[in-house]
Amino acid sequence: MSSERHDEEHEKTLQQHAHLLTKLPTAVGSFMTYLYQYQGIWLYSDALLGATLMQNHFTPRSNDIFLSSFMKSGTTWLRSLMFTTLNRSRFDFSDHPLLRSGPHESFPILDLYQPKDYATNDTEVVPSTSLFASHFPYKLFPSSVTDPSSTCKFVYVCRDPKDVLVSMWHFILKLRPKEMGPVSLDQMFQMFCEGVVEYGPYWDHVLGFWEACLKSPDKILFFKYEEIKRDPEAHVKKLAEFMGVPISAQEEENGMAKKIAEFCSFEHLKSLEVTKTGAYKANNGLVVANNDFFRRGEVGDWKCHLTEEMKDRIDRISREKFKDSGLTLGASDPK
Repeated sequence: MSSERHDEEHEKTLQQHAHLLTKLPTAVGSFMTYLYQYQGIWLYSDALLGATLMQNHFTPRSNDIFLSSFMKSGTTWLRSLMFTTLNRSRFDFSDHPLLRSGPHESFPILDLYQPKDYATNDTEVVPSTSLFASHFPYKLFPSSVTDPSSTCKFVYVCRDPKDVLVSMWHFILKLRPKEMGPVSLDQMFQMFCEGVVEYGPYWDHVLGFWEACLKSPDKILFFKYEEIKRDPEAHVKKLAEFMGVPISAQEEENGMAKKIAEFCSFEHLKSLEVTKTGAYKANNGLVVANNDFFRRGEVGDWKCHLTEEMKDRIDRISREKFKDSGLTLGASDPK
């Protein structure tokens, strides 16, 4: 496509986005002023623009791998694990890009997609196999990515919704503009249960990837945060195999999976100077301190915040939403 033709198509998408802002159902967001319901998903304006630009202009390559998740489900940790596992032959642990930049700099996020920002792949931290992160649900991705004939892959991580809610609430308290005032846990709980939060509803998000995984298990690697916490080394090996760079017999003997798991552990990443003092600047101008991406990273932290009534309501919704799917999360998870 010529540059002139590309500019015309890009301008059409910008016009489409502007039109959508006037027509879509709206709601008050948790950390953005307004959310817009697009194809059944609640998105803030910049993410809506990213979705439409991605759907209209993103051209995947055969080796693209997408890290997907709902907000605060373990994305930061998986970024580190995927990048380090894929690039273990390129970077030594003593002089690693993650020591100089936070996990969110390791590969780009599609939610704020701008074609010009993804035109090249020549920076130190972007590997030859393209890694992308996103909180978009499966159904928002273009068919060029999700079609069974596509060789693109997804790594999806989900988490007990009660821990997602609590972690999301703490994170939003740090990002929410002062003019909007603080949001209480009760308010956040109500919005979460009703599905009217950024990228929500949560249950639809998880179920979309779960059902796609059942249909195409070779295309989607579905992880539970709690299972990774129980055995990170085993999941490093699964990641390596799935991404086409399996742990070799020699690496197994040298404890490579353990080294990666320890290097990317919550405790190690949080202790780094770049985490304590650095910041991530998104291409929409939003700046987030690296340390804000790390809080506790624990399983079951919801017990310190939610009432029994809150816990029961979320578990009840989970049972109803996941009924007959074969998927369980949270208190109803037999593991």
